[in-house]
Amino acid sequence: MSIVFDCNDPESRSAGIRAAVGAAKAGRLVVMPTDTLYGLGCDAFDADAVAQLLAAKHRGRDMPVPVLVGSWHTIDGLVLSVSQAARDLVEAFWPGGLSLVVEQAPSLAWDLGDTAGTVMLRMPLHPVAIEVLREVGPMAVSSANVSGQPPATTAEQARTQLGEEVSVYLDGGPSPAAQASTIVDVSGPNPRVLRVGAVSVADVADVLDVDPESLLEQR
Repeated sequence: MSIVFDCNDPESRSAGIRAAVGAAKAGRLVVMPTDTLYGLGCDAFDADAVAQLLAAKHRGRDMPVPVLVGSWHTIDGLVLSVSQAARDLVEAFWPGGLSLVVEQAPSLAWDLGDTAGTVMLRMPLHPVAIEVLREVGPMAVSSANVSGQPPATTAEQARTQLGEEVSVYLDGGPSPAAQASTIVDVSGPNPRVLRVGAVSVADVADVLDVDPESLLEQR
């Protein structure tokens, strides 16, 4: 049975975060607010839970699940080698609406789908999400919706689509941005913008000191 916690009420928020952390550590799915959209998440290192997440979204392994982290420093343990471009973007936009595709460390014991050796990482700018992430550790998190349906900007929208597949819903009110993150691929020699979202291409280019068009022309 799913439980919804109102994170705008301090007591309910504390209870909800405890419940979400417990559920994630037990291999179950949770929905939580982020600074972009609501996310459907689980422990990134629990392959069975990741499989449940993909099934709940009606999504195949060909669309691997991104990973959210609760600290800048977590990236060092997840990435084969953190490039200067990646580090500059982390310092400029984390926590926030920028996701980075990086070459993952080969020793990682996780199965996020058919990743081809890469992983998409982001640190969200939302206190509820950060609290959960700091207790659970890296979490596999995708938008809280069934694939092909509109992404959820409220906990109720997520619950309508995902129902009892999720153990705990953390309701933080409407998403402040209601916009997906910008995705930058820094796994190769030249950074590329794969999706334009919450962070503008111009701002990414400014941090990397490159022409904005160069980030888009290789897409």
